[in-house]
Amino acid sequence: MKQKYSIIGLFLIALTACGAKTIENKHKQQRVVAEKIEDSSVSAEHHANKDALPAYIDSYSKADSALVCGILQDMAAQRHSLSHEELILTIARKFIGVPYVAHTLDKNDEERLVVNLHGLDCTTYVEAVTALTLCAERGKHKFSDYVHQLELIRYRGGKMSYVNRLHYFHWWLEDNVRMGFVKEINTPNPPFTAVQTLKINYMSLNAKAYDMLKNNPRRVAELKKLEDASNGTKVRYIPTALLNNNNELREVIHDGDIIAIVTNKRELDTTHLGFAVWHEDGLHLMNASSLKKNGNRVVEPTETFYQYMTSRPSNIGIRVARIK
Repeated sequence: MKQKYSIIGLFLIALTACGAKTIENKHKQQRVVAEKIEDSSVSAEHHANKDALPAYIDSYSKADSALVCGILQDMAAQRHSLSHEELILTIARKFIGVPYVAHTLDKNDEERLVVNLHGLDCTTYVEAVTALTLCAERGKHKFSDYVHQLELIRYRGGKMSYVNRLHYFHWWLEDNVRMGFVKEINTPNPPFTAVQTLKINYMSLNAKAYDMLKNNPRRVAELKKLEDASNGTKVRYIPTALLNNNNELREVIHDGDIIAIVTNKRELDTTHLGFAVWHEDGLHLMNASSLKKNGNRVVEPTETFYQYMTSRPSNIGIRVARIK
């Protein structure tokens, strides 16, 4: 029997989730993962087959698997009545109120496929909504479908490793365009009048700040090669000064577009991500916010995106991507 989930119900499930212990033995892990999926709130037809889940998936909560299945069931029922933009925003709003938690992907000594929907940062929020949208658009409704899509989005070529994780937004956008999951929006000019020349080497220069890099010079060297390969690339973006022209922006930026904030901080390309949402007073950014004034959680803020951008001098503009 299909069970409908309200936004509040899905949110409560996510908030009450508790992580499971890491399982060292591969066979024991697969058995425990299969048991986690057996949840009375998800109909049998939506249970993920343990054979469909990769052995390298990290331990995840029963509540998170139920949340995924609940959202995909809801979207299956509404898919034909929602536009593509409405579908993205409907999914994105399911996570409003979820706490902001940084570094959830870096808790293991070796890279594992982490699924965590009860604590999100700006990147994992965008990944989760993108993966769920792609599953919903393609009529996929199992937890294993979501896990597979998440892996394809998060890693270069869909192949999981720490070095293959798409740590910089430019890498993420470039690879997801190549995989056919998103489209970069970088025309017309105006408003895409500005050009950023990439010089991204923050991770290799600050390896000691990363648990999975500080004792692994081989990883640092591999990441530096990837950084160097990107450096010198020129990308177009909309400068902050043009973000107050709502008439022009509405022609270019759609509800549900992914917005990446371009920075002038050294060694970085962008500093924050979220989803475009239009209100009567202009463009807003739905995002997993680390700001105290937003309650350190996923929010659809009342301030306009232009107000947010102009209050931070290091924010010099935005890049835009659209889920396909």
